[in-house]
Amino acid sequence: MNEADTTQGNIVIVGGGHAAAQLCAGLVTAGLGTRVHLVCEEAELPYQRPPLSKAYLKSPEEALQAHRPEAWYVDSGIEVHRADPAVHIDREQRSVRLRSGTQLTYSSLVLATGTRARRLAHLPDGLTNVAVLRTAADAQRLRPLIGSAQHLTVLGGGFIGLEIAATARVAGKSVTVLEAAPRLLMRSVSPELAEHVLQTHRANGIDLRLGVAAGGFEIEGDRLAALTVDGQREPVDLMVLGIGAVPEHTLASEAGLVCDNGIKVDHGMRTSDPLVLAIGDCASFDEHTSGRHLRLESVQNANDQARTALATLLGRDEPYRALPWFWSEQGGLRLQMAGLMPHDGVRHIRPGAAPASFSVLHYVADRLVCVESVNAPMDHMAARKLLESGKSPLPAAACDSSVPLSRMFEDARQRS
Repeated sequence: MNEADTTQGNIVIVGGGHAAAQLCAGLVTAGLGTRVHLVCEEAELPYQRPPLSKAYLKSPEEALQAHRPEAWYVDSGIEVHRADPAVHIDREQRSVRLRSGTQLTYSSLVLATGTRARRLAHLPDGLTNVAVLRTAADAQRLRPLIGSAQHLTVLGGGFIGLEIAATARVAGKSVTVLEAAPRLLMRSVSPELAEHVLQTHRANGIDLRLGVAAGGFEIEGDRLAALTVDGQREPVDLMVLGIGAVPEHTLASEAGLVCDNGIKVDHGMRTSDPLVLAIGDCASFDEHTSGRHLRLESVQNANDQARTALATLLGRDEPYRALPWFWSEQGGLRLQMAGLMPHDGVRHIRPGAAPASFSVLHYVADRLVCVESVNAPMDHMAARKLLESGKSPLPAAACDSSVPLSRMFEDARQRS
């Protein structure tokens, strides 16, 4: 077993996504780069992930967009362990063992392990025409498959599935999306927004079916030949599983850390062991405004939680209070959400500046708590500023005004 050169005070970060990259940048700014070990399961340096389902799939010439070049890590003193994932945490000895046998001791450990694609238990792995999309390797495999396929079947009508479907359709492919729920994006967006997404994709030629039961997989050799959809046999050329993701908390669970739909953390990103933090898609927490215990999968959440973790590592008490916001690009659709969609409340729809743009305003007890925008970036930015102010002084009655929504938001924020 190899023993890494370590000194007391090492900060070990496990993960190579947005949260890990943001935390590395913060630690370097704080002058702590030489104390950092970054442990990456992938062979790549941390890279931008949103383009994987969009620009990266469109063109064989599109390259991965690294957060920082390799020279930056070298110059900053960060030791990067690529393609050498962590396999065991010893909390008593404060050490992490990597697959290569390297042992890293730590004074602080940060888990940024992200998620893994959800798979179907009764569909075997390794089928040559079945794919998922979470990592660069997934995208590198999927890109030529889409290029050579005539028809794409997407199982699941979530954000990733719809982004891939839109990208394939723009590339001229025939596309079918199968969603088991009665509407798209059931847990993520309002019915009004979901209906607009549905009609837009259908108008663009995507065969999008809701409330369907898919199963009865017919396998020939190493390929999925067909599946049964509502009792009818459907041939499969290429299928992408877009049925969601599950938090990667195997290391945490085996180390005895408390997990609940992810690695449970407090408002300082501390796990049940105060020397171990967790951030990003793998972390679950109590949201400060609603009190809901949840886990968020977004670049914004990863970056904001990394900033909170940095403060904790530096000994500052700066609880996580960031406003959640999200976005998704699906062909010509740009969806942006500020705040968390409430389980109940009142919704108002306001038209945007362009014919195909609008926003959905969510109120609870006459208080604005969330804004969904379609092709209305100015409204989204103004909504974020207003909601981040924490006062949201915009009564529902104002929705009937003819004043542009972005101006209303900005005026209300300034009045607060």
